[in-house]
Amino acid sequence: MTDIKSLILTIKLALIVTPFLVISLMPLSYFISFKDFYGKNLIRALLNLPLFIPPTVLGFFLLAAMSPESFLGQTYENITGQRLVFTFQGLVLALTVSNIPYAFQPMSASFEKLDKRLVEASKMLGFSELKTFFMVIIPNSIGGIAASSALVFSHCLGEFGVVLMVGGAIPGRTKTASVSIFESVEMLDYSGAFKMSAILLVTGLFFSWLITGVLRK
Repeated sequence: MTDIKSLILTIKLALIVTPFLVISLMPLSYFISFKDFYGKNLIRALLNLPLFIPPTVLGFFLLAAMSPESFLGQTYENITGQRLVFTFQGLVLALTVSNIPYAFQPMSASFEKLDKRLVEASKMLGFSELKTFFMVIIPNSIGGIAASSALVFSHCLGEFGVVLMVGGAIPGRTKTASVSIFESVEMLDYSGAFKMSAILLVTGLFFSWLITGVLRK
């Protein structure tokens, strides 16, 4: 039997994390791509760090950072009266951190490939840097932005290690589709695991096709 609640929760997470992460990283990606400054490579390395850490290890560090004993966990609990770990909000934060490279890399690559003469022309026309960003950079980097969005969304759907460490498997609250598949296999419910896996497979295939088409175009 397909765990619909877990699937809906997973899609909800992806729909929240994707636009927030892509939009918030746009200015930083632009700044890193067009500006030269001391420590630029260090910032790039930090943004790409989640790619080089096993998901369970990253999940453990995030769990420690959000625990009730940590500064972040205590601050959140003092403000909201609730704990951050094993909650939907905790999963949103964890997936935001783990997906930073998937949002940053395609946008950064797209910005770097942009013809610098377009930027120079906008300055000659008297455009401010902010106006140049919104009227020149973004419209001419739609491919990279779309690729970032598709990668983040699809990765949110399939993330396992981080969500299991930070959220556990509370039905209707933190149990995602990937965790549901794992539990189905543990209970020898291969039919349920197959159905959920098939849904994620089709979704992944769609976004793979979308990314390939957008990048080619």
